[in-house]
Amino acid sequence: MLASVLSSALAGVDAFAVEVEVDISAGTPGFRMVGLAEGAVREAYERMKSAIRNSAFEFPNRKITINLAPADIRKEGSAFDLPMALGLLAANGVMQKRARMRDYLVLGELALDGRIKGIKGALATAILARAQGLAGVVLPRENAAEASVIGEGVTVLGVDTLREAFEFFEELREITPTRVDLNELFDAASHYGVDFSEVKGQEQSKRALEVAAAGGHNVLMIGPPGSGKTMLAKRLPTILPAMTFEEAIETTKVHSVVGLLEGRALIATRPFRSPHHTISDAGLIGGGPVPRPGEVSLAHHGVLFLDELPEFRKNVLEVLRQPLEDNRITIARVMGTMTFPASVMLIAAMNPCPCGFYTDTQHECTCSPMIIQRYRSRISGPLLDRIDIHIEVPAVRYKELTDRNEGETSTAIRARVNSARGLQVDRFRETPFFCNAQMGARELREHCQVEPAGERLLELAINRLALSARAYTRILKVARTIADLDGGGPIAAHHLSEAIQYRSLDRMAL
Repeated sequence: MLASVLSSALAGVDAFAVEVEVDISAGTPGFRMVGLAEGAVREAYERMKSAIRNSAFEFPNRKITINLAPADIRKEGSAFDLPMALGLLAANGVMQKRARMRDYLVLGELALDGRIKGIKGALATAILARAQGLAGVVLPRENAAEASVIGEGVTVLGVDTLREAFEFFEELREITPTRVDLNELFDAASHYGVDFSEVKGQEQSKRALEVAAAGGHNVLMIGPPGSGKTMLAKRLPTILPAMTFEEAIETTKVHSVVGLLEGRALIATRPFRSPHHTISDAGLIGGGPVPRPGEVSLAHHGVLFLDELPEFRKNVLEVLRQPLEDNRITIARVMGTMTFPASVMLIAAMNPCPCGFYTDTQHECTCSPMIIQRYRSRISGPLLDRIDIHIEVPAVRYKELTDRNEGETSTAIRARVNSARGLQVDRFRETPFFCNAQMGARELREHCQVEPAGERLLELAINRLALSARAYTRILKVARTIADLDGGGPIAAHHLSEAIQYRSLDRMAL
């Protein structure tokens, strides 16, 4: 007898429909699975066999063939356990009513005792069910809240056991759909555990990060060990504009596919990812035999922090160039091409020299000029091209460390950032851009008008500091953001003066 159950598989960060066909026929008892199933899918036979028997059903001792269609796309993971087990029960004649199985996408990993364990990509599956006009999804209860955040249009049914799923499709029980209050969920999930008021001193660095947040600029922080570079970077997401619901859905979907939701139904705070410098290029941008998102995609709509930037392998850093430019990652493999989202702010940190004390007035640097030059040359020009702001982060003095006065809160800083971002949204309404950092040559000419005094200052800076053409465009973009923080209008001399200060690496190169 033949039976089929609708399910889904993951391709990148999206789900596609899979029809699980189960055929039980006469012949020598055996089991065969076709449809490009990888190891974890093929091992489902033993899990299904134990789960079916431990759920008080009879496992058929006949010739069993299972096909996962479309058969030319590779499938992986354990989420096919539940649909295959239900298909076996239907093909064996145990399940009499099959109409409901064509209205729902079914996923779930089976334990040997018949319990249903959590899966990856539940949100992507719910989005697929809505797109295909299905009634809903049947999946593990621990994934039900995650799948239900897409709102109306899809019924999300969470089940705990194989027996419970069987009784639902046999119309022997009804399952209460899982629903969440999106406003309450979004508010509860949108709080950060850190704040800028906790940072002692470093007022200039805080100001630079405020400018970066207001214009979407990438930042490189240069300072001795212990000066607070990591502390500052971790608090940058707290001053970025609050996530929209659409951004939260996109970010949650990426984390769901990788299995990093950790029980959360929705990610409503800007992600902060800080990979170790030993990471591979595939770990950073994504890849593998069946490509999966990397750290850049996990930081989508948030911050990617690269500490000890020169310690990363050069080939790893170079793969960042295209994602930073295009806000997406395209990975080509024999099996096909996949695109992952990668709209991130890059925050990098480095010591001024290998020993770390080149700019520290309290410690003597032991590095020769040649060693310092070799250390800094590990960062290529094309990558520096994509970093607008270079700032020096000096060591914090004792007086600042012991100051009992709290600094400005993230909420106060975010209010100014939101105001500047509002001006940019209006400015780029007819373009694909949404912040100053994304401007091209045409937008620079149109939106970066400089007052005469500012023109003279910029000319003097270019000539005296021997700044490059790329430094000139970066200064204009940052100055435009500083002017937006001042309420908009033309770029004045003091806006340019502040922007020129944020090119520390160019000045160090002299």
